[in-house]
Amino acid sequence: MNTRKGSLPPRSNGPQGGRGQQNRTAPQTKTIKKKVKKRSFFARLTRMLLTLVLIAVVGGLGYAGYLYYKFDKGGFGTDQAVDSGQLASAKPLTMLLLGTDNRPKHPSNLTDVIMVAALNPDTESATVVSLPRDTYVELSGYKKNKINAYYARFKGKEDTSGLSAEDEMKTMMGKYLGIDIDYVTVLDFQGFRDIVDELGGVDVNISADMCYTDSVDGTDINLKKGPAQLGGDDALDYVRYRKSNCSPKTAASDDFDRNKRQNEVLNALVGQMQSLGGVLKIGKVMDAVGNNLETDIENEQIKSMIATYWKISKENISFVPVTGTWRSPYVYINDTELDNAKQSLQATLAGAAATGSSN
Repeated sequence: MNTRKGSLPPRSNGPQGGRGQQNRTAPQTKTIKKKVKKRSFFARLTRMLLTLVLIAVVGGLGYAGYLYYKFDKGGFGTDQAVDSGQLASAKPLTMLLLGTDNRPKHPSNLTDVIMVAALNPDTESATVVSLPRDTYVELSGYKKNKINAYYARFKGKEDTSGLSAEDEMKTMMGKYLGIDIDYVTVLDFQGFRDIVDELGGVDVNISADMCYTDSVDGTDINLKKGPAQLGGDDALDYVRYRKSNCSPKTAASDDFDRNKRQNEVLNALVGQMQSLGGVLKIGKVMDAVGNNLETDIENEQIKSMIATYWKISKENISFVPVTGTWRSPYVYINDTELDNAKQSLQATLAGAAATGSSN
């Protein structure tokens, strides 16, 4: 986990987005700190806690109070102080959630999952906007590209730009969606796979047969239609499946279907973690996350988020998937849907009730 000790600037209360946010049209000149790997039990606890906080945001994690107790008892200090007025209990927050296509046999910083969440403590509500990985982005100040390629590009320029890829992504996505983004969390797919395995698998209803093989990166997808309990490898295949090269071929899957399956698996994992068995396995899940997660959320803020949102109801969570038209190799986003997504995020930050679809 990257906690970026001492590298985060004070939160600004400048105007933007109807909630007193600053305009970030230019990247912040923030130097990159050397990442220090923490291998103690409490470091692993923190990584897992961050993951669970994110799941709590979109699913209502019923035992987060217990996790808060364990975290607090661990005596883990804050990496950076947070002003009381900037805590999750006092103001709305936004988070960028990135899932990278990074696996042992296929290292990559491409982001297959791109979500932005807005949370409001007064209404105890959240809006989660998801964008297709192949979204065509044409944004002033940035080279035209697929949205999933920007994080990898920023990573490749860190040494010369002096800016972290995570901060660059917050700036770019904030400009794209018209809001200020407070935090970013990056979880690679190896961490996702390990979490599923430690929880004993995930239950899904596979909508159609899926078959695809790739000897280069070791992919071997062979899933059959119908209810199934998937282990980590198969669960990753399920959310990643795009096309078939088998004989006979199975039906292809677009980015919109992939986003639906991501939400399905996420909700199923929430159910697993809410169970007694999930609670009892939490120690092993902490170990499974290992070094597969990075975030810039301060420890003090984490505790405030848990205390504020652990009781959030699914009815108060608005899922807003943005779709569009596929014209190879891009998805051209529907402008009306993108505008609606922006308005939904801004409405949540302003204190309006969630209006999108919830799962």
